[in-house]
Amino acid sequence: MLTFLKLGGSLITDKHRPMTPLPDRIAALAQAIAQARAERHNLRLVLGHGSGSFGHAVAQEHGTRQGVHDVAGWRGFAAVWHAAAQLNRLIVDALHEAGLPAVAFPPSAGVIAEEGRIVAWDIQPLQAALEAHLLPVVYGDVAFDTVRGGTIVSTEEVFAYLAESLRPQRILIAGVEPGVWADYPACTRLVPEITPHSVKALSASLQGSAATDVTGGMATKVHQMVHLAEKIPGLKILIFRGTPAWVRQALLGEPVTGTWVRVPTP
Repeated sequence: MLTFLKLGGSLITDKHRPMTPLPDRIAALAQAIAQARAERHNLRLVLGHGSGSFGHAVAQEHGTRQGVHDVAGWRGFAAVWHAAAQLNRLIVDALHEAGLPAVAFPPSAGVIAEEGRIVAWDIQPLQAALEAHLLPVVYGDVAFDTVRGGTIVSTEEVFAYLAESLRPQRILIAGVEPGVWADYPACTRLVPEITPHSVKALSASLQGSAATDVTGGMATKVHQMVHLAEKIPGLKILIFRGTPAWVRQALLGEPVTGTWVRVPTP
């Protein structure tokens, strides 16, 4: 079984304080992933993570998501790349400390986008890593764009592109919230399941991020995942609170409270 797991930027960084990782939480999450892989040897996993307070604040300052067209913009592009890479190195270091054979695959090194959408990426090295039972790690990153010059691709957009070729059975989105709220910002009722039909009724409660998020926050993430569920039959997507215990349980297929995104079978 192939699983994609995302560790959200708000989960691994303090998104209200620029360039502030949460090292104890990152280490605990790495240990949880290692435990799950030790318990289920046939678990094939692609790990993704957000940029949190590293990439988003810098990207907003330079407007990188919208495009890069001059010297100042390209300097900003490089600054966003550097910030995202710094966090990625912290994540990969923690994974290795936990005994995991993690190998990073930065989108900036191979992705070509067109109007912000990934249109080309040679993923054969990542596939080879999976076949060797390594742990590929991807993340939200800058990318060269044939129209915008440069842009930013989110982890969900990276997952969506990879999923079309790799066909995962599950995508697990671990964040600070226990799922999608039906009554944001009161946050008293969780939505147990979202389908292509029900997502329209949730538009009012699908707010963006409370902190800086240049890739759209929760609303964008949910719509991206619904679209992906429509494209890949049988795909199950879970949005849940990423405690180390729940990350381990979710990876093992054990019950976890959260919001499922799926297309009902006819």
